[in-house]
Amino acid sequence: MNEVLAELALRHGVPGAQLAVWRDGRLVTEVTGEEEAGSGRPVTEATAFPLGSLTKPFTATLAALLVADGDAELDEPLAERLNELRAGPEFTLRQVLSHTAGLAANTAELSAGTTRARWLARHAPEQALYEPDTVFSYSNPGYLIAGRLVEEVTGLDWAEAVHAMLLRPLGHDASAPAALGHFVRPDARPLPLQEQSVPPLEDPAAGLAVSARDLAVFGAAHLGLGPGALLLDAATARAMREDVTEGLAVGAYGLADGWGAGWSRYGTWFGHDGTGDGAWSHLRVNPSTRTVVALTANGSTGARLWESLLGRLAETGLAVGDHPRDTQAAEPAAAPPECAGHYANGGWACRVEAEGGELLLSVAGAAPVRLLVGEDLSFRTPSDGGSHAAMPYLGRFLRDAATGDVDRVQISGRLCVRQK
Repeated sequence: MNEVLAELALRHGVPGAQLAVWRDGRLVTEVTGEEEAGSGRPVTEATAFPLGSLTKPFTATLAALLVADGDAELDEPLAERLNELRAGPEFTLRQVLSHTAGLAANTAELSAGTTRARWLARHAPEQALYEPDTVFSYSNPGYLIAGRLVEEVTGLDWAEAVHAMLLRPLGHDASAPAALGHFVRPDARPLPLQEQSVPPLEDPAAGLAVSARDLAVFGAAHLGLGPGALLLDAATARAMREDVTEGLAVGAYGLADGWGAGWSRYGTWFGHDGTGDGAWSHLRVNPSTRTVVALTANGSTGARLWESLLGRLAETGLAVGDHPRDTQAAEPAAAPPECAGHYANGGWACRVEAEGGELLLSVAGAAPVRLLVGEDLSFRTPSDGGSHAAMPYLGRFLRDAATGDVDRVQISGRLCVRQK
């Protein structure tokens, strides 16, 4: 499989990658490429890659450990544990971890040194956008809140807690070198990105860097296997991955089949994806076969590498659960001009414009891209089809049940409302 990983990394322009597979009670790891393009520093089994949002299951597991110890409850109002939330909306830890608490997508930029406690005290009320348990809307502030709960209960900073309670028991090498993210360009060497843009405030949502081996060991711990076998009891681990999105008015479209308290669901598999600045990471766990697959990649096209890798693994008999990305037909339906408008989720906004019979999407002020819209108003942004193509946005427009008007858009799980 090492030759396959090297071949696919080269095809997709990814400077370095790691693959770890836990199968039949055995962990196998493969590596390829460099930590930084052109540096001559090879990726090793221990090299730490930026996880982006794959940090979230680690924060969720910390919270689950508190639940197992009786220091928190999945279904009690979090305001009973965090004074900073008492003036704001009422929601539970399970809702926060499953992105069903109705919270905003992102935090506003704040001055350096702002603590999570201070941020919550100032901004908790304005994070509530939807009634809890009515819609799925992906939220980074939710994991900031979960991280704050960990700090309140343990007396440790979140970073101290995640290393002491999870990474160290799982055998993570804190002194391991780190891989840089890279912007992959079709006609030039990948551009190294010296820093990740995640502010310390949001570390519980996206701040970790570990290896694919670490990810596989972490996933195995949720099955009661490996070095972390005793971290979580089986009942708590099962409770984390139970899908809570069935029956919601808006589900987890474009990201997964469903969502639990920290884990996304892909059929019989659970896991999570993460994207950082020029980096991708993926983790999948199958409780039935007790199989774990993890990939880390330090290129902006890492998700394309993952997609190709899944095809190769399937050829060996290992069909890994995932969600479809290029879902639209080759000839989409005519783009309805009624979908044009300005949509927002807190400070996260996008604009859709109708032009020449097509719809153009601009996210967070970026250059507009064309939408391929289906008859059901689902859409994706096209790629150029080449080996260095980025993954498309997936989403859908939604109609008001009473009026039939298009009033919302869901992009990569974030639910945005049309602005008047």
